[in-house]
Amino acid sequence: MIKPTPSLWSLLLLFLPFFTLAQDAEVFPPNPVKRSINSTKIEQNLKVDGRLDEPVWSTTKPASDLIQIEPFQGQKASQQTDIRVLFNKQFLYFGVFSKDSLGRKALRAIDFKRDFDFRKHDLINLSFDGFQDERNAMVFATNAFGVQRDLLSFDDVFYDLDWDGLWRVRTTRSDSGWVAEIAIPWQTLRYPKTADSIQSWGFNLQRNRRFSNETSAFSAYPRAFTSTRMDYAGVLTGLQPPPPRPNVRLQPYVLFSYDRYSSPETGEKTNTSNFKPGGEVKWGINTNTVLDLTVNTDFAQADADRQVNNVTRFSVFFPERRQFFLENASLFGFNVGPSPDGSGGSMRIQPFFSRSIGLNDAGRPIPIEAGGRLVYRSNEQNFGVLAMRQQEVDESPATNFFVGRYSRNFGEQNRIGGLMTIKNRPDGTNFVSTVDGFFRLSESQSINGFVMHSAGGQSNKQGFAGIAQYVNLTNHHKIWLTQSVVTKDFNPEMGFVSRKDVISVSPGINWFYRGKLLPFRKKIRAFEPGFLPEFYWQASTGKLIERQLWFFPFWLNLQNGGFLGYSLNPVYQGLTETFSPLGVNIKQGDYHYFRQQIWVNTDPSKVINLFGQYDWGTYFNGQLTITDLTLQFAPSPHFSLSGKFNHNRFKNVGDQQGVNTIDLYTLEGRFALNPRLQLIAFYQQNSEDDSKNYNIRLSWEYRPLSFLYIVLNRYGFKDLSNLRQLENHGIVKLSYLRQI
Repeated sequence: MIKPTPSLWSLLLLFLPFFTLAQDAEVFPPNPVKRSINSTKIEQNLKVDGRLDEPVWSTTKPASDLIQIEPFQGQKASQQTDIRVLFNKQFLYFGVFSKDSLGRKALRAIDFKRDFDFRKHDLINLSFDGFQDERNAMVFATNAFGVQRDLLSFDDVFYDLDWDGLWRVRTTRSDSGWVAEIAIPWQTLRYPKTADSIQSWGFNLQRNRRFSNETSAFSAYPRAFTSTRMDYAGVLTGLQPPPPRPNVRLQPYVLFSYDRYSSPETGEKTNTSNFKPGGEVKWGINTNTVLDLTVNTDFAQADADRQVNNVTRFSVFFPERRQFFLENASLFGFNVGPSPDGSGGSMRIQPFFSRSIGLNDAGRPIPIEAGGRLVYRSNEQNFGVLAMRQQEVDESPATNFFVGRYSRNFGEQNRIGGLMTIKNRPDGTNFVSTVDGFFRLSESQSINGFVMHSAGGQSNKQGFAGIAQYVNLTNHHKIWLTQSVVTKDFNPEMGFVSRKDVISVSPGINWFYRGKLLPFRKKIRAFEPGFLPEFYWQASTGKLIERQLWFFPFWLNLQNGGFLGYSLNPVYQGLTETFSPLGVNIKQGDYHYFRQQIWVNTDPSKVINLFGQYDWGTYFNGQLTITDLTLQFAPSPHFSLSGKFNHNRFKNVGDQQGVNTIDLYTLEGRFALNPRLQLIAFYQQNSEDDSKNYNIRLSWEYRPLSFLYIVLNRYGFKDLSNLRQLENHGIVKLSYLRQI
């Protein structure tokens, strides 16, 4: 039985004064008078080469004078950016000249990875709101070397980061700065069919000058937000797009694979080869509706999972890496819980987790026969359905998966909705139903949450889960309260839950100080201390089973994009059963211990950059020291090499006396002739299971979104019988995209 505890109510009362703050410090409201930029119609097609030397470019008047977002909100940008917009019947063209007083010397880019890390590159970022609902955005970004990054954004809260649109960009670099020439087909963009042939769209452009870590924008917005908060966007006027029409993308593929399984100690060997055709169809039925179909679905090109050594009581969350499931992930997902900045607590609950389809518990692929997804988005409502059929493999029977999602927009930026998942297999059917809501109370404050019910499945029991989160984000602070509940019998077979049989409360506050008392202001951008406690009770008994009091008395964000921090964490653990992190057995009981951490990150855009975390102190009944180091060497975007080292040193922990060490080594390299031809490789060695694995992948985009992949995988590990097993896999895959 779930029951509230006195500690919970005391904690809520303690933080109540923070949550009632009404002021939005320097979070100004959107300007009712929108800044505008005009587009010019042309008749000819342009050669996209990054030079802007066609005479037609000089007939347009550029928009300039961007406004700083970082580091000095509201000031004029230190470097000028000229923006020109043209269009014809096929394309919307942008010519952007990012001037720089230091020329080529100032440009930063560490790799040619598509969907690159925006913190490490010079870039421009174009955001379009074709329906002018001030909620949704299509985003196209490029760095100074023409590498593409694109995504879909909804309310600046939900993102499809791995959506790939069909568009073209080329860049050139000079002693005056860099130029990007961009051509976006009208078929890639989304906009309404109107009686008036002339349209105006919401629009913003963001520029990141990485040398000075300065961010500026065409239309200003508070630095607490991003350029996809489209209620702060400007307006792109004078557009005459053709009437939207159905858009079909065909992407067939052929694949040849070779697999070899062997055991050096027993001499057993198995060799298999396979040829498989398949493909996908994407049908843009109209501007609101997209249908995706897939047959013999294959993810050979997907980036392989990295091993993680976990010493916490939370299940490891591995991100989805497969392209089919990454598209439109925001519609089927929920953005409640842990945030990229570390806030929100450690509990993660997802009603639908796409890795439950086509992968076993070890992350190995299970063939998918066919599937489909239909998605509809509009200003008023959104819905989607996903259905997949998974083949029978060994002990895993053939399985059918279904997901249905509906949400309704209301007010300026609010929504309510529901989701249902059904997993059907011969030994039972699992049902999970979810009701969710997102409410923006003001520019800075929001409430987000959902409740879930599960039934059926292999356990044939009913369970309940829920999570709610309040966030107050301004330029001067971030305050949150996350409350979650998961009952013992909750069983989302198509979802993900960090822990079961738990009630958790995770309040927190980060303070962002940039005042005159801040020393060394040329080096230090902000002082950002914080308090991030987490409390966990056993849902079935109400007993406190874990308490972590994360104090960050010292945290400096540096002007160059790096950081330096120190934290301390008094911990209480009430183990109700044996806990075995990395093979170390710890008995039931109550444990109090104290840990400290030092965090260091140098400028991530430099040729040599370093991330380090040193974590030490007592741990249950002994001591544990954790060292995490990542060193990257990137002398040019064409070559990047990084090494990672994770070291865990247990001393007198659990049943073991003396010292026990577990080390994980990772080496990654990226070699690129240009953004379209790249060789990526990584190697991992883990002493926990004596595993030695590598992945080598050659990727050639021989035409837009058409690829040749050559992939080599090797897995070496010891099985439950302590016998060494080897797996070698070789894959050649050729795909071709045609847009009709």
